[in-house]
Amino acid sequence: MKVVLPGGTGQVGAILDRALTAAGHEVTVLTRRPARAHDIGWDGATLGRWADAVDGCDVVINLAGRSVSCRYTAENLRAMMRSRVDSARVVGEAIAAAARPPRVWLQMSTATVYAHRFDTAQDEATGLIGGSEAGVPDYWAYSVEIAKNWERAQAEAPTPATRKVALRSAMVMSPDRGGVFDVLSWLTRLGLGGPVAGGAQYVSWIHDEDFVRAVEFLIARDDLEGPVNLAAPGPLPQRDFMRELRAAWHVPVGLPATRWMAELGAFALRSDTELLLKSRRVVPGRLDSAGFAFTHPEWDRAATSLVRRAKVVRAASGRSREPGRPAWTATLEDR
Repeated sequence: MKVVLPGGTGQVGAILDRALTAAGHEVTVLTRRPARAHDIGWDGATLGRWADAVDGCDVVINLAGRSVSCRYTAENLRAMMRSRVDSARVVGEAIAAAARPPRVWLQMSTATVYAHRFDTAQDEATGLIGGSEAGVPDYWAYSVEIAKNWERAQAEAPTPATRKVALRSAMVMSPDRGGVFDVLSWLTRLGLGGPVAGGAQYVSWIHDEDFVRAVEFLIARDDLEGPVNLAAPGPLPQRDFMRELRAAWHVPVGLPATRWMAELGAFALRSDTELLLKSRRVVPGRLDSAGFAFTHPEWDRAATSLVRRAKVVRAASGRSREPGRPAWTATLEDR
């Protein structure tokens, strides 16, 4: 297959680039900073010569958007909105103008679209879209609006010959330097991997190998379109999530953190507490119904697998394992 990855230089893009290339596919990455033979420059907002790569390709997987690894200031939130909506819109324009449009367009979205809740798991059919919850910071609603507008830009694109899937992804766990697993592991090894604000909030996640397999599954399944949750079937409270991660690293103690301590830590990491405190109890309803089988459905074994790979990466690099760029979930291209 010929695959085009707009915004394919972030953590998720690197995962897909490696996996799809290793599988023998021809991958082209659209990026603001082209540096490799298979990179093509674009600005994520206007049509250009990059659109030639879309014409005649088989699959587009759009990952572009400003990284969420930042303080959620009004300016940064607007940049997140603009980069996601603009990139989805212009990818749609390129597909609409193509003489030979791709057969499928996978558009990155986020599990953050669902409401902050503890009581029940949320799938695509029954999940409550967030934005009106009581007792949470007002700006959390803006994150939901970003997700809704992101998906709307894809849904409204006039691309009748191209099937469209919105990937409502949970945090993608991989041993890549600077990714969410790397940062959580670093904190765990420092003894800081305890419950945050009580730890009752749910963490939804997906192992990188299952993420790739789910993407391949969705490419192959012509009967699936619209929103699809990419999350392991075993979300769990943050206190349990971190306990299993400590066990995988053989770290006996993780100091707990209050909400105000989490605020200080997020400030130091140039991140935001929404990524720590919002309860995301998301499950893969449509993937399950379609017969997708997870290789890593439960976090304890997934964490052990990831730790094993992280140790190999650390040994190969010969460098300290302080995270390369603080990021609770730096899954997209930093634009």
